[in-house]
Amino acid sequence: MALTNFAALTNEQLTVWSRDVWKWARARMFVGKFAGSDSNAMLHRVTELTQSEKGARAVLTLVADLEGDGVAGDRTLEGNEEALKSYDQVIQLDQMRHANRHEGRMADQKSVVTFRTNSRDVLSHWLSDRMDQLAFLTLSGISYSKTTDGRDRVGSDFPYLEFASDVQPPSPTRHLRWDANSGTNGELLEGDTTAIEPADIPTWRTLVNLKAFARNQFIRPVRGEDGTEVFNVFMTPTGIARLKEDEDFLRAWRHAMPRSSNNPLFKGTDVIYVDGLAIFDYRHVFDTTGAASGDKWGSAGDVDGNRILLCGAQCLGMADIGNPEWVEKGFDYENQQGISISKITGLLKPQFRSQITGQDEDFGVIALDTAI
Repeated sequence: MALTNFAALTNEQLTVWSRDVWKWARARMFVGKFAGSDSNAMLHRVTELTQSEKGARAVLTLVADLEGDGVAGDRTLEGNEEALKSYDQVIQLDQMRHANRHEGRMADQKSVVTFRTNSRDVLSHWLSDRMDQLAFLTLSGISYSKTTDGRDRVGSDFPYLEFASDVQPPSPTRHLRWDANSGTNGELLEGDTTAIEPADIPTWRTLVNLKAFARNQFIRPVRGEDGTEVFNVFMTPTGIARLKEDEDFLRAWRHAMPRSSNNPLFKGTDVIYVDGLAIFDYRHVFDTTGAASGDKWGSAGDVDGNRILLCGAQCLGMADIGNPEWVEKGFDYENQQGISISKITGLLKPQFRSQITGQDEDFGVIALDTAI
Protein backbone atom coordinates (compact mmCIF):
# COMPACT_ATOMS: atom_id res chain seq x y z
CA MET A 1 0.00 0.00 0.00
CA ALA A 2 1.59 3.27 -1.16
CA LEU A 3 0.22 6.16 0.83
CA THR A 4 2.54 8.58 -0.94
CA ASN A 5 0.24 8.38 -3.98
CA PHE A 6 -2.88 9.18 -1.98
CA ALA A 7 -3.11 12.77 -3.20
CA ALA A 8 -1.84 12.01 -6.68
CA LEU A 9 -5.20 12.11 -8.47
CA THR A 10 -5.14 13.94 -11.77
CA ASN A 11 -7.35 17.00 -12.30
CA GLU A 12 -9.73 14.86 -14.33
CA GLN A 13 -9.97 12.26 -11.55
CA LEU A 14 -10.57 14.96 -8.95
CA THR A 15 -13.37 16.35 -11.12
CA VAL A 16 -14.98 12.92 -11.34
CA TRP A 17 -14.89 12.52 -7.55
CA SER A 18 -16.32 16.03 -7.12
CA ARG A 19 -19.18 15.23 -9.47
CA ASP A 20 -19.79 11.92 -7.73
CA VAL A 21 -20.10 13.67 -4.38
CA TRP A 22 -22.61 16.20 -5.74
CA LYS A 23 -24.51 13.47 -7.60
CA TRP A 24 -24.81 11.49 -4.38
CA ALA A 25 -25.65 14.60 -2.36
CA ARG A 26 -28.37 15.78 -4.73
CA ALA A 27 -29.86 12.29 -4.92
CA ARG A 28 -30.12 12.23 -1.13
CA MET A 29 -31.20 15.85 -0.73
CA PHE A 30 -34.91 15.93 0.16
CA VAL A 31 -35.49 19.42 -1.27
CA GLY A 32 -33.64 18.39 -4.42
CA LYS A 33 -36.69 16.51 -5.69
CA PHE A 34 -38.57 19.83 -5.81
CA ALA A 35 -35.83 21.72 -7.68
CA GLY A 36 -36.09 23.04 -11.21
CA SER A 37 -34.63 25.74 -13.40
CA ASP A 38 -37.87 27.54 -14.29
CA SER A 39 -40.63 29.47 -12.56
CA ASN A 40 -42.88 26.42 -12.21
CA ALA A 41 -40.56 24.70 -9.74
CA MET A 42 -41.01 25.01 -5.99
CA LEU A 43 -37.26 25.38 -5.49
CA HIS A 44 -35.85 27.59 -8.25
CA ARG A 45 -32.26 26.47 -8.87
CA VAL A 46 -29.93 29.15 -10.28
CA THR A 47 -26.79 27.67 -11.83
CA GLU A 48 -25.31 30.72 -13.57
CA LEU A 49 -23.97 33.99 -12.25
CA THR A 50 -25.00 37.42 -13.51
CA GLN A 51 -22.24 39.99 -14.00
CA SER A 52 -22.93 43.46 -12.61
CA GLU A 53 -21.02 46.45 -11.30
CA LYS A 54 -21.09 44.72 -7.91
CA GLY A 55 -19.45 41.59 -9.31
CA ALA A 56 -20.84 38.15 -9.99
CA ARG A 57 -24.23 37.51 -8.40
CA ALA A 58 -26.83 34.76 -8.43
CA VAL A 59 -30.11 36.44 -9.37
CA LEU A 60 -33.63 35.04 -9.14
CA THR A 61 -36.22 37.11 -11.04
CA LEU A 62 -39.88 37.20 -10.04
CA VAL A 63 -42.46 38.61 -12.45
CA ALA A 64 -45.67 39.91 -10.87
CA ASP A 65 -49.12 39.60 -12.45
CA LEU A 66 -50.55 42.61 -14.27
CA GLU A 67 -52.68 44.85 -12.05
CA GLY A 68 -54.46 47.00 -14.64
CA ASP A 69 -57.70 46.13 -16.49
CA GLY A 70 -56.64 47.12 -20.03
CA VAL A 71 -59.06 49.01 -22.30
CA ALA A 72 -62.49 48.23 -23.70
CA GLY A 73 -63.58 48.24 -27.34
CA ASP A 74 -61.89 50.83 -29.54
CA ARG A 75 -60.71 53.01 -26.69
CA THR A 76 -57.08 54.06 -27.12
CA LEU A 77 -54.61 51.44 -25.94
CA GLU A 78 -51.46 53.19 -27.14
CA GLY A 79 -50.03 55.15 -24.24
CA ASN A 80 -51.99 53.09 -21.74
CA GLU A 81 -49.76 50.04 -21.79
CA GLU A 82 -48.82 48.52 -18.44
CA ALA A 83 -45.19 47.89 -17.64
CA LEU A 84 -44.11 44.48 -16.45
CA LYS A 85 -43.11 44.54 -12.80
CA SER A 86 -40.16 42.29 -12.05
CA TYR A 87 -38.29 41.83 -8.83
CA ASP A 88 -34.65 40.76 -8.87
CA GLN A 89 -33.78 38.70 -5.82
CA VAL A 90 -30.04 38.45 -5.17
CA ILE A 91 -28.90 35.21 -3.58
CA GLN A 92 -25.77 35.74 -1.50
CA LEU A 93 -23.05 33.17 -2.17
CA ASP A 94 -20.80 31.43 0.28
CA GLN A 95 -18.79 28.26 0.65
CA MET A 96 -19.68 25.25 2.79
CA ARG A 97 -16.73 23.02 3.67
CA HIS A 98 -16.04 19.88 5.65
CA ALA A 99 -13.30 17.24 5.77
CA ASN A 100 -12.24 13.82 7.02
CA ARG A 101 -8.80 12.92 8.36
CA HIS A 102 -7.55 9.63 9.74
CA GLU A 103 -5.00 9.29 12.53
CA GLY A 104 -2.23 7.61 10.56
CA ARG A 105 -0.97 4.42 8.98
CA MET A 106 -1.09 2.35 12.16
CA ALA A 107 -4.51 3.58 13.20
CA ASP A 108 -5.99 3.08 9.73
CA GLN A 109 -5.28 -0.38 8.36
CA LYS A 110 -7.80 -0.01 5.56
CA SER A 111 -6.80 0.65 2.00
CA VAL A 112 -6.60 4.14 0.62
CA VAL A 113 -9.47 3.40 -1.76
CA THR A 114 -11.73 2.40 1.16
CA PHE A 115 -10.97 5.62 3.03
CA ARG A 116 -11.62 7.66 -0.09
CA THR A 117 -14.91 5.86 -0.81
CA ASN A 118 -16.11 6.11 2.78
CA SER A 119 -15.25 9.82 2.79
CA ARG A 120 -17.31 10.32 -0.35
CA ASP A 121 -20.27 8.61 1.32
CA VAL A 122 -20.18 10.52 4.60
CA LEU A 123 -19.30 13.88 3.04
CA SER A 124 -22.08 13.63 0.46
CA HIS A 125 -24.54 12.72 3.23
CA TRP A 126 -23.29 15.70 5.28
CA LEU A 127 -23.73 18.06 2.34
CA SER A 128 -27.24 16.88 1.44
CA ASP A 129 -28.43 16.81 5.05
CA ARG A 130 -27.13 20.29 5.87
CA MET A 131 -28.58 21.73 2.69
CA ASP A 132 -31.96 20.29 3.69
CA GLN A 133 -31.65 21.76 7.17
CA LEU A 134 -30.74 25.21 5.87
CA ALA A 135 -33.49 25.11 3.25
CA PHE A 136 -36.21 24.42 5.83
CA LEU A 137 -34.82 26.97 8.26
CA THR A 138 -34.82 29.55 5.45
CA LEU A 139 -38.40 28.77 4.44
CA SER A 140 -39.50 28.83 8.08
CA GLY A 141 -37.73 32.11 8.82
CA ILE A 142 -35.66 30.55 11.60
CA SER A 143 -32.08 31.66 12.27
CA TYR A 144 -29.25 29.30 11.35
CA SER A 145 -28.21 29.48 15.01
CA LYS A 146 -31.01 26.96 15.64
CA THR A 147 -31.38 23.32 14.62
CA THR A 148 -34.59 22.19 12.96
CA ASP A 149 -35.87 20.80 16.27
CA GLY A 150 -35.38 24.10 18.10
CA ARG A 151 -32.06 23.45 19.83
CA ASP A 152 -29.21 25.97 19.81
CA ARG A 153 -26.39 25.05 17.43
CA VAL A 154 -23.15 24.76 19.36
CA GLY A 155 -19.85 25.63 17.68
CA SER A 156 -21.47 25.95 14.25
CA ASP A 157 -20.23 28.26 11.49
CA PHE A 158 -23.64 28.33 9.79
CA PRO A 159 -24.59 31.71 11.33
CA TYR A 160 -21.51 33.17 9.57
CA LEU A 161 -22.61 32.15 6.06
CA GLU A 162 -23.15 35.19 3.85
CA PHE A 163 -26.75 34.21 3.12
CA ALA A 164 -27.55 33.60 6.82
CA SER A 165 -28.24 37.31 7.29
CA ASP A 166 -30.93 37.16 4.57
CA VAL A 167 -33.12 34.77 6.56
CA GLN A 168 -36.33 36.66 7.27
CA PRO A 169 -39.17 35.72 9.63
CA PRO A 170 -42.47 34.92 7.91
CA SER A 171 -44.08 38.05 6.51
CA PRO A 172 -46.99 39.10 8.78
CA THR A 173 -49.83 38.31 6.40
CA ARG A 174 -48.40 34.89 5.53
CA HIS A 175 -47.70 33.77 9.07
CA LEU A 176 -50.68 31.98 10.60
CA ARG A 177 -51.56 29.80 13.57
CA TRP A 178 -54.30 27.25 14.08
CA ASP A 179 -56.65 27.96 16.99
CA ALA A 180 -58.74 24.86 17.66
CA ASN A 181 -61.01 26.70 20.11
CA SER A 182 -61.82 29.66 17.88
CA GLY A 183 -64.94 29.74 15.71
CA THR A 184 -67.15 26.68 15.33
CA ASN A 185 -64.46 24.03 14.75
CA GLY A 186 -61.28 26.08 14.82
CA GLU A 187 -59.91 28.70 12.45
CA LEU A 188 -56.75 30.32 11.13
CA LEU A 189 -55.57 33.38 13.01
CA GLU A 190 -52.59 35.72 12.77
CA GLY A 191 -49.32 33.99 13.61
CA ASP A 192 -48.28 34.13 17.27
CA THR A 193 -46.26 31.30 18.77
CA THR A 194 -47.00 32.45 22.33
CA ALA A 195 -50.72 31.84 21.72
CA ILE A 196 -50.32 28.17 20.74
CA GLU A 197 -52.10 25.76 23.09
CA PRO A 198 -51.82 21.94 23.35
CA ALA A 199 -55.27 21.51 21.73
CA ASP A 200 -54.21 23.36 18.55
CA ILE A 201 -53.22 20.21 16.65
CA PRO A 202 -53.68 20.05 12.85
CA THR A 203 -56.92 18.65 11.42
CA TRP A 204 -58.52 18.27 8.00
CA ARG A 205 -60.29 21.58 8.60
CA THR A 206 -56.85 23.15 9.15
CA LEU A 207 -55.67 22.13 5.70
CA VAL A 208 -58.92 23.05 3.96
CA ASN A 209 -58.71 26.56 5.38
CA LEU A 210 -54.98 26.81 4.64
CA LYS A 211 -55.51 25.94 0.96
CA ALA A 212 -58.33 28.48 0.68
CA PHE A 213 -56.12 31.13 2.25
CA ALA A 214 -53.32 30.35 -0.23
CA ARG A 215 -55.72 30.70 -3.15
CA ASN A 216 -57.03 34.01 -1.85
CA GLN A 217 -53.47 35.27 -1.47
CA PHE A 218 -52.66 34.37 -5.09
CA ILE A 219 -50.00 31.83 -4.12
CA ARG A 220 -49.20 30.09 -7.38
CA PRO A 221 -49.33 26.26 -7.21
CA VAL A 222 -46.55 24.04 -8.51
CA ARG A 223 -47.39 22.75 -11.97
CA GLY A 224 -46.35 19.20 -12.81
CA GLU A 225 -45.29 17.87 -16.20
CA ASP A 226 -48.82 16.57 -16.77
CA GLY A 227 -50.30 20.01 -16.09
CA THR A 228 -51.58 19.09 -12.64
CA GLU A 229 -51.33 21.90 -10.09
CA VAL A 230 -50.71 21.19 -6.40
CA PHE A 231 -49.52 22.92 -3.27
CA ASN A 232 -46.75 21.09 -1.41
CA VAL A 233 -47.40 20.89 2.33
CA PHE A 234 -44.58 19.90 4.70
CA MET A 235 -45.16 18.63 8.24
CA THR A 236 -43.14 16.80 10.87
CA PRO A 237 -43.76 13.06 11.24
CA THR A 238 -45.46 13.80 14.57
CA GLY A 239 -47.64 16.43 12.91
CA ILE A 240 -48.70 13.89 10.28
CA ALA A 241 -49.50 11.42 13.05
CA ARG A 242 -51.77 13.98 14.72
CA LEU A 243 -53.45 14.68 11.37
CA LYS A 244 -54.15 10.97 10.82
CA GLU A 245 -55.99 10.85 14.15
CA ASP A 246 -58.63 13.18 12.68
CA GLU A 247 -61.62 11.24 11.32
CA ASP A 248 -62.49 13.94 8.78
CA PHE A 249 -59.00 13.75 7.32
CA LEU A 250 -59.05 9.95 7.13
CA ARG A 251 -62.41 10.07 5.40
CA ALA A 252 -61.19 12.59 2.82
CA TRP A 253 -57.96 10.67 2.26
CA ARG A 254 -59.76 7.37 1.94
CA HIS A 255 -62.12 8.65 -0.76
CA ALA A 256 -59.38 10.54 -2.61
CA MET A 257 -57.34 7.39 -3.24
CA PRO A 258 -58.10 4.49 -5.65
CA ARG A 259 -59.86 1.48 -4.13
CA SER A 260 -57.20 -1.15 -4.79
CA SER A 261 -54.26 -2.94 -3.20
CA ASN A 262 -52.09 -0.07 -4.44
CA ASN A 263 -53.92 2.46 -2.28
CA PRO A 264 -51.18 4.37 -0.36
CA LEU A 265 -53.47 4.34 2.67
CA PHE A 266 -52.74 0.63 3.03
CA LYS A 267 -49.23 0.44 1.59
CA GLY A 268 -47.74 3.41 3.38
CA THR A 269 -46.18 6.29 1.46
CA ASP A 270 -44.05 9.38 1.98
CA VAL A 271 -46.62 11.67 0.32
CA ILE A 272 -50.37 12.02 0.67
CA TYR A 273 -52.30 13.47 -2.30
CA VAL A 274 -55.70 14.88 -1.41
CA ASP A 275 -57.72 17.89 -2.60
CA GLY A 276 -54.90 19.46 -4.59
CA LEU A 277 -52.42 19.11 -1.72
CA ALA A 278 -49.28 16.98 -1.73
CA ILE A 279 -48.59 16.41 1.98
CA PHE A 280 -45.08 15.32 2.98
CA ASP A 281 -43.66 14.40 6.34
CA TYR A 282 -39.99 15.20 6.86
CA ARG A 283 -37.80 15.24 9.93
CA HIS A 284 -36.27 18.66 9.17
CA VAL A 285 -39.56 20.56 9.15
CA PHE A 286 -39.11 22.97 12.05
CA ASP A 287 -40.50 21.97 15.45
CA THR A 288 -39.74 22.73 19.09
CA THR A 289 -39.29 19.20 20.45
CA GLY A 290 -35.57 19.78 21.10
CA ALA A 291 -35.93 23.24 22.59
CA ALA A 292 -35.36 23.78 26.29
CA SER A 293 -38.33 24.35 28.56
CA GLY A 294 -39.27 28.00 28.33
CA ASP A 295 -38.07 28.20 24.71
CA LYS A 296 -40.95 26.22 23.27
CA TRP A 297 -44.27 27.78 22.24
CA GLY A 298 -47.29 28.82 24.27
CA SER A 299 -47.63 31.50 26.92
CA ALA A 300 -45.38 29.55 29.29
CA GLY A 301 -42.96 28.30 26.64
CA ASP A 302 -43.88 24.67 27.30
CA VAL A 303 -45.95 23.65 24.25
CA ASP A 304 -44.36 21.59 21.48
CA GLY A 305 -45.33 22.73 18.02
CA ASN A 306 -44.36 22.48 14.38
CA ARG A 307 -44.28 25.05 11.60
CA ILE A 308 -46.27 23.64 8.69
CA LEU A 309 -45.18 25.04 5.33
CA LEU A 310 -47.51 25.37 2.36
CA CYS A 311 -45.26 25.93 -0.64
CA GLY A 312 -46.10 27.09 -4.14
CA ALA A 313 -43.90 27.91 -7.11
CA GLN A 314 -40.62 29.76 -6.56
CA CYS A 315 -40.96 29.78 -2.78
CA LEU A 316 -37.20 29.21 -2.41
CA GLY A 317 -34.19 30.14 -4.51
CA MET A 318 -30.98 28.12 -4.41
CA ALA A 319 -27.70 29.07 -6.02
CA ASP A 320 -26.00 25.92 -7.30
CA ILE A 321 -22.69 27.18 -8.66
CA GLY A 322 -20.39 24.58 -10.20
CA ASN A 323 -19.31 21.23 -8.85
CA PRO A 324 -17.95 20.77 -5.34
CA GLU A 325 -14.19 20.99 -4.88
CA TRP A 326 -12.59 17.70 -3.84
CA VAL A 327 -9.15 18.09 -2.23
CA GLU A 328 -6.89 15.33 -0.90
CA LYS A 329 -3.89 16.16 1.24
CA GLY A 330 -1.19 14.34 3.17
CA PHE A 331 0.00 15.41 6.64
CA ASP A 332 2.99 14.43 8.79
CA TYR A 333 5.12 13.13 5.90
CA GLU A 334 2.07 11.43 4.34
CA ASN A 335 1.45 9.42 7.53
CA GLN A 336 -1.97 11.03 7.90
CA GLN A 337 -4.38 11.57 5.06
CA GLY A 338 -7.25 14.01 4.74
CA ILE A 339 -10.06 14.74 2.30
CA SER A 340 -12.05 17.95 2.12
CA ILE A 341 -15.12 18.94 0.16
CA SER A 342 -16.40 22.45 -0.48
CA LYS A 343 -19.48 23.75 -2.31
CA ILE A 344 -20.40 27.29 -3.34
CA THR A 345 -24.10 27.80 -2.78
CA GLY A 346 -26.71 30.13 -1.36
CA LEU A 347 -30.36 30.13 -0.29
CA LEU A 348 -33.02 32.82 -0.32
CA LYS A 349 -36.74 32.97 0.48
CA PRO A 350 -37.84 35.56 -2.11
CA GLN A 351 -40.24 38.37 -1.28
CA PHE A 352 -42.22 40.76 -3.49
CA ARG A 353 -44.88 43.44 -3.23
CA SER A 354 -48.25 41.68 -2.96
CA GLN A 355 -51.22 43.02 -4.91
CA ILE A 356 -53.44 41.82 -2.07
CA THR A 357 -51.76 43.50 0.90
CA GLY A 358 -49.73 46.22 -0.83
CA GLN A 359 -46.62 45.29 1.16
CA ASP A 360 -43.64 42.97 0.81
CA GLU A 361 -44.67 39.35 1.35
CA ASP A 362 -43.06 35.94 1.10
CA PHE A 363 -43.53 35.07 -2.55
CA GLY A 364 -44.62 31.44 -2.46
CA VAL A 365 -44.80 30.09 1.10
CA ILE A 366 -47.21 30.29 4.02
CA ALA A 367 -46.04 29.34 7.51
CA LEU A 368 -48.66 27.82 9.78
CA ASP A 369 -47.93 27.09 13.44
CA THR A 370 -49.76 24.29 15.24
CA ALA A 371 -49.27 22.18 18.34
CA ILE A 372 -48.13 18.57 18.00
